[in-house]
Amino acid sequence: QVQLVESGGGLVQPGGSLRLSCAASGTFFSLNFMAWYREAPGKERELVAGITDGGSPSYADSVKGRFTISRAKTENTVYLQMMRVQPEDTAVYYCYAVFDSDGGGPPFVWGQGTQVTVSS
Repeated sequence: QVQLVESGGGLVQPGGSLRLSCAASGTFFSLNFMAWYREAPGKERELVAGITDGGSPSYADSVKGRFTISRAKTENTVYLQMMRVQPEDTAVYYCYAVFDSDGGGPPFVWGQGTQVTVSS
């Protein structure tokens, strides 16, 4: 089993910054892909940013130039640095990971989510 624990959400003013963290634990051989998704009220869950095992990032157009995804492989942790946040960034942010293991079940896992609210 693999678990993801997110932290770092909260209330931030427009134009401010916030950093989310997601730590993976459990039994696995590798974390092939890690990502952040978000789900705003009344909207579908969308991919915000992802990063491969090799460190290649990808971003949604709406956050390019403002958000940065990074990972600390030795700590099995992925980060999302959010800058110049806007009210439209308000959502529950979910960590997601694709992994290799010799256990049963699907090779992916979601975190429990962390609320980010952008408001003055």
